[in-house]
Amino acid sequence: MPKREVVVITGASAGVGRATAREFARHGAWVGLIARGRDGLEAASREVEALGGKALPIIADVANPELLEHAAEQVEKKLGPIDIWVNNAMTSVFSPIKQMKPEEYRRVTEVTYLGYVYGTLAALKRMLPRDRGTIVHVGSALAYRSIPLQSAYCAAKHAVLGFFASLRTELMHDHSRVSTVMVQMPALNTPQFSWVKSRLARKAQPVPPIYQPEVAARAIYYAAHHPRKREYYAGWSTVKAIVGNKLIPSYGDRLLARMGYDAQQYDGAENPNRPHNLWEPVAGDHGAHGAFDSLARDASMELWAETHPRLLLGAALMISGAAFAFWKESRKESRRSSVGPQRLPRAA
Repeated sequence: MPKREVVVITGASAGVGRATAREFARHGAWVGLIARGRDGLEAASREVEALGGKALPIIADVANPELLEHAAEQVEKKLGPIDIWVNNAMTSVFSPIKQMKPEEYRRVTEVTYLGYVYGTLAALKRMLPRDRGTIVHVGSALAYRSIPLQSAYCAAKHAVLGFFASLRTELMHDHSRVSTVMVQMPALNTPQFSWVKSRLARKAQPVPPIYQPEVAARAIYYAAHHPRKREYYAGWSTVKAIVGNKLIPSYGDRLLARMGYDAQQYDGAENPNRPHNLWEPVAGDHGAHGAFDSLARDASMELWAETHPRLLLGAALMISGAAFAFWKESRKESRRSSVGPQRLPRAA
């Protein structure tokens, strides 16, 4: 029996993690599913098995390094050596900075940044002695371009980017065959907007354009198997945010100050007493999708271009060749026209 790919996904019970578990399962992977919520983990496990993979659900908080280390031990004992580790777990607080509390910053940082660090350490402990494996960091356009009302999350994603860059350069220095790659995501239709803690007046929403979590899952799967590229951008909006911030950051500040509040809220008042997942998981199976199916895109041209570089290069060469041939023919026609009609020699 051929060896199955063994994958670990944190934050696997819902949203991007859930969609990513299904994507790997479609390719027959054996998947260690790590999250805090039992209901979502059990549902994700059933989906993985139904799609042809093998699932190992593990209840663990990524903010606890001992629990992550134990989870890695369980995966290797029951599924085999870990080939791919996907750092994905996150939490956030929608709130103006002036209303944030120190313990909220600490908690978001522990999950959304340090959870990646602890997961990476657990993966490296096993991958480095074997000199193989890939660590995928699920990032965001917000790792480059911070927005209002999500300061804790944006800061954590910035930290992940810094950690990733250090890790990548160290692996390169050591000539290690362990790889790491980061996938920068656009706004996604996940359940987080209905379960993260919020002090907004209205319900939270992702900043349009919005993509389905399956777009993110395909990007993660591809990046995990093509980690030679440093980063992947899963949507054109991601490219615009990152490149725009590098070129005209002050303009971005002014634009977000004017539009960033309304862009993250939609119809209806927020319920300040609804359950949130900052400290404990919200009960129930929340699936991969949020409340924005009618607005979300199922595909990304940017991702297609990044995952089909040969086809893109071939098309570019064909277009260039056709343009060059047209230019040459136009030059010939121009020369014929400039010479004009030829006169016959006069008779003697």
